[in-house]
Amino acid sequence: MDKFRMIFQFLQSNQESFMNGICGIMALASAQMYSAFDFSCPCLPWYNLAYGLGVLLVPPLILFLLGFVMNNNVSVLAEEWTRPRGRRGKDPAVLRYMLCSMAQRALVAPAVWVSVTLLDGKCVLCAFCTMLPVEALGNSSRSGLSDKEIRRMLARIPCRELYDGQELITGEVAVRYLRCISQALGWCFVLLVTLLAFLVRSLRPCFTQAAFLKSKYWSHYGDIERRLFDETCREHARTFARVCIQQFFAGVSEELVAGGCSPPAVKAPASTAEAAEKLFGITDRGAVDTALRSWHERKPPLCLHLDAEPRADGLARAPRRETAAYCSHV
Repeated sequence: MDKFRMIFQFLQSNQESFMNGICGIMALASAQMYSAFDFSCPCLPWYNLAYGLGVLLVPPLILFLLGFVMNNNVSVLAEEWTRPRGRRGKDPAVLRYMLCSMAQRALVAPAVWVSVTLLDGKCVLCAFCTMLPVEALGNSSRSGLSDKEIRRMLARIPCRELYDGQELITGEVAVRYLRCISQALGWCFVLLVTLLAFLVRSLRPCFTQAAFLKSKYWSHYGDIERRLFDETCREHARTFARVCIQQFFAGVSEELVAGGCSPPAVKAPASTAEAAEKLFGITDRGAVDTALRSWHERKPPLCLHLDAEPRADGLARAPRRETAAYCSHV
């Protein structure tokens, strides 16, 4: 149990490893979902195509959206896209990097679903059984049947217990033909996805390496800044609540003394210097709302002043107000 806890803590501390683990879990879940899925072709000429293509394409779309939903950087990207420009500029290269990174991870589970579905062959068999070349695979004379009757017979090929067109085309021949095509498409899809992944992972850093590193750095910065801001807000809210409660009970104690009651002696609270430091002078609701609104509308510029500039009278001068931003010039 301790080992699993250590692994989970490591994944939480490393955002990229955590999201890679989530993508792997979703990929395994998609394959398990398909194996547990009860595929039942309707065996009707008007519904086979819609059902087969629906099973092939709709679950990958759902898995793709789930991949975005489970990615923590979605909120960071949305906030960075919609926030006012304020004192910090927006870098389109960082937004593109974050979007591409999320899309690559979100595509893993859909690619696994499509690959497994094509290699299994049931969807292609159900969707395209009415489009079989009867003249090349079966009875070219058609035995005097109309096109509508032929389509009705061919639509029953996935349902072996209902198929009654052996004189037109053998069911086993039709199944083998469509499954071979489906498996060929599946392996081609796997090869194409593998080649694309290889090219993206290996060749992308080779072009505009400086811009790539800069986008990657500020993408990590945005995620870390959001988490640290949440932790600071949580700590400030905890300290604010603690001070409010202490003041409330101190006021109640004074009221009891004024009313003639003698409450038991209570140990004096510890020094409030630490609490005051955590509150940063923001000690009422209006100031908190103003600070949060200011953070959204005009985030501080990405420029650190480690040393204050000396003034002519020997006193420290307040840091200059900068408007620097991470702007990309690529």
